[in-house]
Amino acid sequence: MKLPPAVAYIAPFAVFIALRWLPFPPEWLAPVRFVAVAATLAVFSRRVIPRRIAFPIGSAVLGAAVLAIWIGPEVLWGRHYRDFWLFHNGITGIARSTLPEYLRSHAFFITVRVLESAIQVPVLEELFWRGWLMRWTIRSDFESVPVGQYTALSFWLVALLFASEHGPYWEVGLIAGVAYNWWVVRTRSLADCILAHAVTNALLAGYVLVFDQWQFWL
Repeated sequence: MKLPPAVAYIAPFAVFIALRWLPFPPEWLAPVRFVAVAATLAVFSRRVIPRRIAFPIGSAVLGAAVLAIWIGPEVLWGRHYRDFWLFHNGITGIARSTLPEYLRSHAFFITVRVLESAIQVPVLEELFWRGWLMRWTIRSDFESVPVGQYTALSFWLVALLFASEHGPYWEVGLIAGVAYNWWVVRTRSLADCILAHAVTNALLAGYVLVFDQWQFWL
């Protein structure tokens, strides 16, 4: 039976979100999720993952700029910035890492978490947000919509939903969503958005590990 085209774009994101709630010990949750998402990408999404990057330098610069925006408020005003009620409430959650202390020096766990953050998450999120939803919002037959086509509704809806996915970091998530949306509209290249997103996440992982800023890994 032929699956709907949207499955290739939605399935990895759905598996990633669903497996966050598995009742596994935390040191095993990340590896299990990594393998499950990798299998989902290979089985369902391989044909739609773009590989031709048109603007590597611009994408890398944008990714670094988004990282600066992401960590900027806490660098400027300290961790207590996120104790303000707009970022610390029953809807957004709390900007506190749930990782047990012992996992912060667990080499296998850290390796998997970095690979997941820097490689898997950019692919599965860009497939979902800008590869599928941004186009589906324009027309249900989303494959007939070119990547990067702009309408105000699709642009801002995806930016707002992308922000909501990031809980207590919603305001920088909104800026990041606008930045990635703008880049896909400008480049018409999902591969370039994946690269920008990967640079952001890789640099953020490095920042977490080097400067002991675990609150960014919720």
